[in-house]
Amino acid sequence: MPALERIRPVSGAPCWVSLIVHDLRAAQGFYGDVMGWEFVGSVLGDNFSVAMAHGRPVAGLGSCSRSARPPAVWTPYFAVDDADETADRVRERGATLAVGPVKLGEGRAAIAADRDGAVFGFWEGTALTWAVGRGSAPARLDLRTRHAFEAAIFYAEVFGWAEHPGGCTVDYAEGHVHIRLDGHTVATLHGGGVESAADPAIRPRWVVGFRVADGARTAAAAVDAGGASADAPESEEASSRDAYVIRDPDGALFTVSAA
Repeated sequence: MPALERIRPVSGAPCWVSLIVHDLRAAQGFYGDVMGWEFVGSVLGDNFSVAMAHGRPVAGLGSCSRSARPPAVWTPYFAVDDADETADRVRERGATLAVGPVKLGEGRAAIAADRDGAVFGFWEGTALTWAVGRGSAPARLDLRTRHAFEAAIFYAEVFGWAEHPGGCTVDYAEGHVHIRLDGHTVATLHGGGVESAADPAIRPRWVVGFRVADGARTAAAAVDAGGASADAPESEEASSRDAYVIRDPDGALFTVSAA
């Protein structure tokens, strides 16, 4: 396994995205065919791999036992200094702690769902060099939620946004909220999610968006590889007209848009 550079991420900032699947080899085949990713081993163990694009880390894929069968969801992770303290903050604010905190490799991780059901994770420890919107990392992270401003208050209290110099700041705008680090947007929160919606694409959820050379070609490749695709909904989740929502064979949703 090649040695990948690790850093201490800024507390409260997104530090990784990952997907837990039922069949790791099948998932690697799908994302390799559709996104052109290659995969290397992970310090987290044999059930995890790191997706690489142009020699840089993009995301994590891991497998779980078929008996557990959690829903396949692309999940953003946020860096924290103390996973136990963050878990307490999550519970105190009426959200759900689903897994952990548990020791994982050289750090500790947990998975939670906010009060509207959007799944997110948090990580205590060093992380791979990676930043939303830069290099090969996802182009964007968007939260589709019931009420953007209420969600911003929840996440700000959990992750300490706007509390520490050099950390994430919160920029309120009409209808949405930008989370910035060093003047760069690392996440955007949008209202309008419907918890009871039949279509999972409009339920409250974190949306992970990746850059591709050709959105239409990537969407077609997803269908050929056993997934499905549709035009992205009209919202700020789509940074261009060439944007598509893709559903992988396990049902995990992500978006792609032209670079």
